[in-house]
Amino acid sequence: MIDNHPQTDSSHNDNLNQDIYAVKSKTPKILVLSSYPPIECGIATYTSDLVNALRNQFGKSFETVICAVENDMDHVTYNEPVHLKLNSGDPQSYVELKNKINTDPGISMMMIQHEFGLYRRAESAFLEMLEEIKKPIAIVFHTVLSAPDEDMLYNVKRIAAAVERIIVLTQTSSIILEKTYGIEKSKINIIRHGTHLIVNRNTMEMKQAYGLNKRLILSTFGLISSGKSIETTIRALPEIAKKHPEVLFLVIGKTHPVVFKEEGDKYIDSLKELSKALEMENHIHFINRFLPLEELLDYLQMTDVYLFTSNNPNQAVSGTFTYALGCGCPIVSTPIPHALEVLQKGYGKIIDFNSDLQLSVAVNELLDDEESRNNMRQHNFQTNMANSWENTAIAHTLLFKSMLNDQLHIQYSIPPIKLDHLNRMTNQFGMYQFSHFNTPDQNSGYTLDDNARALLTVCLEHEYKQGPGILDKIEKYLKFIAFCQKPDGSFNNYVDENKKFPDSNNVENLEDSNGRAIWALGYLAGMSDSMPQNLRNEAEQMITKAASAIENIHSTRAMAFAIKGLCFGQARQKSKTFMLLIDVLGKRLVNMYSHESDSKWKWFESYLTYANSAIPQSLLLAYMVTGDNIYKTVARTSFDFFLKKVFTENRLSVIPNEVWLHKGSAQGRAGAEQPIDVAYTIFALETFAEVFPEMKYDEKMQIAFSWFLGNNHLNQTVYNPITGGCYDGLETENMNMNQGAESTLCYLLSRLTIQKTMEHTDKNKSTYTLSEIEH
Repeated sequence: MIDNHPQTDSSHNDNLNQDIYAVKSKTPKILVLSSYPPIECGIATYTSDLVNALRNQFGKSFETVICAVENDMDHVTYNEPVHLKLNSGDPQSYVELKNKINTDPGISMMMIQHEFGLYRRAESAFLEMLEEIKKPIAIVFHTVLSAPDEDMLYNVKRIAAAVERIIVLTQTSSIILEKTYGIEKSKINIIRHGTHLIVNRNTMEMKQAYGLNKRLILSTFGLISSGKSIETTIRALPEIAKKHPEVLFLVIGKTHPVVFKEEGDKYIDSLKELSKALEMENHIHFINRFLPLEELLDYLQMTDVYLFTSNNPNQAVSGTFTYALGCGCPIVSTPIPHALEVLQKGYGKIIDFNSDLQLSVAVNELLDDEESRNNMRQHNFQTNMANSWENTAIAHTLLFKSMLNDQLHIQYSIPPIKLDHLNRMTNQFGMYQFSHFNTPDQNSGYTLDDNARALLTVCLEHEYKQGPGILDKIEKYLKFIAFCQKPDGSFNNYVDENKKFPDSNNVENLEDSNGRAIWALGYLAGMSDSMPQNLRNEAEQMITKAASAIENIHSTRAMAFAIKGLCFGQARQKSKTFMLLIDVLGKRLVNMYSHESDSKWKWFESYLTYANSAIPQSLLLAYMVTGDNIYKTVARTSFDFFLKKVFTENRLSVIPNEVWLHKGSAQGRAGAEQPIDVAYTIFALETFAEVFPEMKYDEKMQIAFSWFLGNNHLNQTVYNPITGGCYDGLETENMNMNQGAESTLCYLLSRLTIQKTMEHTDKNKSTYTLSEIEH
């Protein structure tokens, strides 16, 4: 927009349940049947994590309510309200639950977390309840036995016949259900066990903070029982410690509450006795408590080798195993199906059940080979990000949508504005160019491109909320741009880690980066009086110094970027120089359009590449400044042509950077989509929505923003809500997990643009009305 919005006194709208899509009908209610915290068991923890992710990701798309599974011995005070309760050992309780579900019009469907032990005391009543419930049911099988007896085979088939969908957590479980139990494949959905996103931190610094800096850490965690076979590791410790005397084995967790009721800490005591008998007390430490999540994830990040020694071959999946993978741990595991499926190609080691000899050999090999451990850590950390709870929530919601059809309208919740990764990527000089995951790559140096985008970001943040430190950031990025400006007014783009200009500045076409600098400077120059006058004046002076260089720009996108900055600045500065440059560059773009466009191709070039939206947006801004209708006409025609190429089925699919779209060719394949293209589309849609409010461009803007949140061809979130960073792009089948400057800034600029639009539409509303998203 040309005129900056007036300042508001609103604080950051950081409520994760603030929705950007309006509820079009009564919100469906999904009843989740499961054990639930504070009950301490893996199913309860899984359900709590999943429900929290569903609520955070999808706001008012649907209401998730809990039916807590208890038994006669439980006397539970829940941390949050539960909708219903089921006494798992009382057949009448199943009848009462079935009647409540069938007679409650608010309950649209049911999701059941299934483990055989949860309902075993009244199994017939459980099966009859499933068969008599008149609402759609999805059931999650946490255990799928590969060699069932006749009773189990019969019962699983009855369950499958009574429900609409079955969710399993591994490919192996899906194959067993299909081949052994005869369940049709179309009924089975694989949704991997979720894991928590983490801020990837320096392990040596973490070890030092915990007093473990001189130790090699082995660990295992969870609710402890003899099934974990921890004695296998203890028996292996003497051989490991002989070769690596600095090793320390952490046993994290307390006795499983069910086991504790029967035998107390008998198993843990036996482990302590074994470690004493083997004289391993200095190499093992029992953390005998249920750790808060943050502390648990710290221990896992410090772990050099994670040990999973379950002696149960029927254990299909393990939450503890998944959490270790999510933290990037190199893993030595017994051959449960989950481990066999994910520890492929040498990214972990598989040992036989109860084999302390194999365990000691595997651990020593890993401790001897730091490079191999690091490769495993990076691979496991990266590949498991697709299984974050955020992505698991998306997969579940798409499944719910397929079951409920028109009853459920998917609504993505807006994350809070978070500058953590921007701050992490910025030092006293400027913003680093690249990162390795969320860790800045200091050797990558700096670019004018990124620091210009960073200046735009903090200017928008200053408009939104004049918080502490924002002006310091504005001055920092402005100084960086000044550092890059040459005596002739043009700009260098690349600055190495030693703050020197490399030779690439002399051989590469830098017009686009020069255009971005003018864009950022113009925006700052045109800001309201809330921005100190000296900063606005400095930005204007730098543009004026660059005037002759700007006039000589001929790159299409560089001209567009420069026009944008000049228009923003002209809105306040009323400069004849700015106006002249706007008209020179604007006419140049119009001439390009006239030369290249025809009845079927309404564009400025013979191809669509990157940042396409910036071109029509710049011409519409030129119209808003000059009043020249030719700019308005070309802007509208070209932009609508472009939108037809990238918006399909209420989803934005930007032009892949691997396959540009050429005039006369078919649309390229999905994949290789980058945040920069999404961001520029959002910026343009905001401007077009202002000039053409009747065309509902604002609705497309919200759809475009949902690309960052999972409305894309991978159905995965591109924004990382834990780090505050944004992944570098969607590939055809996976995500580029690095969170560099460009992608993170493009996300933040998009998020702040959405915020401006929301406040401009109605400052008193907490939601922004938009048409539903359909997948």
